[in-house]
Amino acid sequence: MNGRFITFEGIDGAGKSTHIEPLAARLRARGRRVVCTREPGGTPLAENLRELLLHEQMDGVVETLLVFAARRDHLDRVIVPALARGDTVLCDRFTDATFAYQGAGRGQDERMLLDLEGWVHAGLQPDLTLWFDVDPAIAAARRAKARVSDRFESEDAAFFERVRDGYAARMLAAPARFCRIDSALEKSAVERQIDDAVAALEGRRR
Repeated sequence: MNGRFITFEGIDGAGKSTHIEPLAARLRARGRRVVCTREPGGTPLAENLRELLLHEQMDGVVETLLVFAARRDHLDRVIVPALARGDTVLCDRFTDATFAYQGAGRGQDERMLLDLEGWVHAGLQPDLTLWFDVDPAIAAARRAKARVSDRFESEDAAFFERVRDGYAARMLAAPARFCRIDSALEKSAVERQIDDAVAALEGRRR
């Protein structure tokens, strides 16, 4: 597949979603075809599962299975076809979020997550993962100003510390794929970090 697969990761309130459409616009201005999508979600079925995940109480195993079910449909219907066309896919969250939230945050077994990742992905991984890293206290303040909290956003500070640690562990396991973005900085400084990371990816792909 000739496309680029770039994922945006981070705890709720890190600011990642703010930067997806602006990056898409910059890439389109350079002639790239871009698909913007999100997880959980991205297809009608996956969006329905998203509503359950965000608002219905469930145990950690059910939560994990629903996340991967939504992801499989998303991969089949959106991500893989776009990459096969040569498009750039910008995805708000992907499997690193599952290891961070359901794994580190909820304490789900890593072996289960790895097995599900293998079955669902069939070897596909992002070309670049932008990890928007910020202190959970800053993220909480941003969330409080922005919206009514869903089931995940309502978790306590200790949960988001564990999720942040989960992202750090994923970066250590795949340093060539990850780029840490200091998302406590001003928007323009964050954009520069993003553009530098994307330019480095383009340089590797030539």
